[in-house]
Amino acid sequence: MQKAVEVIHNGMVLRGMEHIPEGEKLPAVILFHGFTGNKLEPHRLFLNISRALEAKGFASFRFDFLGSGESDGDFKDMTVRKEWEEAGTIFEFVKAHPKVDTDRIVVLGLSMGGLVASLLAGDLQAEIERLILMAPAGTMGISVERMRENVPFIESLDAYDHGGNLVGTAFGEDLKTINVWSQASQYSGKVLLIHGTNDQAVPYEVSNLYIEKCYGDQATLHTIEDGDHTFNSYYWEKDVIEAILKFVGE
Repeated sequence: MQKAVEVIHNGMVLRGMEHIPEGEKLPAVILFHGFTGNKLEPHRLFLNISRALEAKGFASFRFDFLGSGESDGDFKDMTVRKEWEEAGTIFEFVKAHPKVDTDRIVVLGLSMGGLVASLLAGDLQAEIERLILMAPAGTMGISVERMRENVPFIESLDAYDHGGNLVGTAFGEDLKTINVWSQASQYSGKVLLIHGTNDQAVPYEVSNLYIEKCYGDQATLHTIEDGDHTFNSYYWEKDVIEAILKFVGE
């Protein structure tokens, strides 16, 4: 069964969807979307992942972060650290869900959602059974520097106009305070990395950096040959979903 759900974080509403199959004490997957994304993601990728998981007996939960999708807030106020905190609130909601087996919660993140998922896993450690990082934006600070060079700045709003999304200057300043590799490396569970070799937004090499600097033998890298950042092909999406189902079912 699929239905809309809400979670309160710092007095604001995070709006999401839960997919709950038949049964009790269900394994669950939490999905975190990327920068300028939402709980559907391109070509309804997150919805399709959730439906595939539900068919295999997994509950899943996908929310819009504050300032994104249908949740409260303005995108201009978004930072990685804030999303990290929101992710923690979402995790606690899922952990308290009466249908969820608290020992079998998997966290999945795409792009910046992958960065957020890796940071959260460093906090929660054994509370997360497994971790799935799809094109994780572990080097987001470099991307912000490029944005500053190429995106119009609106001085009166103290923000960059990123395709109609206002990115506040606090976003870049916040990233400077986060040691991604140190934080992420505190997670010791199994990790699946999924990355397209032709990703123009987050280079394929970033997943290798996660393995080198954080996870080592804990991690498996599933390559989508010629795949782009959000796997915009029927066959790429199918490959991604099959890899996810295999990993959570092991």
